[in-house]
Amino acid sequence: MEQILQYYYADNAKKLHGTVDRILLRFGGISEKDKDDFYSLANEVFADIAGRYDASQPFDGFLYACLSNKIKTEMTKRNREKRKMDKISISIDIIVEEDENLALLDVIAGRWTLEEEVFERKDGYYSNKIVKYLDRLSRQQRDVLKLMADGYLPEEIKKMLQMDGRQYQDCCAAIHSYRNTSVLF
Repeated sequence: MEQILQYYYADNAKKLHGTVDRILLRFGGISEKDKDDFYSLANEVFADIAGRYDASQPFDGFLYACLSNKIKTEMTKRNREKRKMDKISISIDIIVEEDENLALLDVIAGRWTLEEEVFERKDGYYSNKIVKYLDRLSRQQRDVLKLMADGYLPEEIKKMLQMDGRQYQDCCAAIHSYRNTSVLF
């Protein structure tokens, strides 16, 4: 075993690194910064199999198979983390108000505020989207929203509704949460 160790680790582990590089080429290669991680992984595999090696089979083949399996597992693990789906991506060119041909980009670029939009009526009625949005809010949240739309300051709203700072923050978080505002888009 001492001879095998010297053979693979001679000249700064050149033979072991060469074996790892051959395996990585099958994956299309990796960046230089990641190679060191795989060389460290190869050292761990080498140390692990050195104790399990059976002299009845060639060490090179045994090492190659073990390294290949471990590297495949590590590559799968790394790629799995990159495949997470972005669940709330929407195009900024999407039309949010069909009757007005208003795109999300127009809303973002303007001085649009949620409070003003919610309480803007057309012909004395709220749009269906606004009604759905308001239905998602509690009475206290609607009261806070109405006062915000009327231009009251946070301290004035808290005083008028007899709320503490935490309750006010919770109401504002619910008012602006994506879960609630998504019906407006």
